[in-house]
Amino acid sequence: MEWMLMPLRRYADFNGRSRRKEYWMFALLNTIIYVVLYSIMLVFMGPSITEAAMQAQVGMEPVEPSAGMMASVGIVGMILIVYALAVFIPSLAVTVRRFHDQDKSGWFVLLGLVPFVGGLILLVFMCLEGTRGDNRYGPDPKMADNIGETFS
Repeated sequence: MEWMLMPLRRYADFNGRSRRKEYWMFALLNTIIYVVLYSIMLVFMGPSITEAAMQAQVGMEPVEPSAGMMASVGIVGMILIVYALAVFIPSLAVTVRRFHDQDKSGWFVLLGLVPFVGGLILLVFMCLEGTRGDNRYGPDPKMADNIGETFS
């Protein structure tokens, strides 16, 4: 859990280096939260979608979803949007620090904007090991004597 929450403690810290473990544990935490929120939204929308599909098959006029269900979906949707906005800066910061760990500029994060292949390129870079020892962005976060600096 420590690794999952570290990027949130270093909210807008674009300096220094981050290990792969920090990046991927934060990505796992975000994925779990998104899956839970989307699942909750689908639970509220599910009966309406299934009912509308069945009615369309038999030629009936689809029934409008209830106001309570739509309000529930709207509330979960708003929570989802607020969460996505809240973790945008920490996600960007931990990605920049991962590039720093590989002795690359944080501007490499803009590769994600390249259509079709940008996300794949970022995925490959996030999987690569960082440079061993100190580099121009700071000390190696894997070194045992730097553990205290990493968590502060």
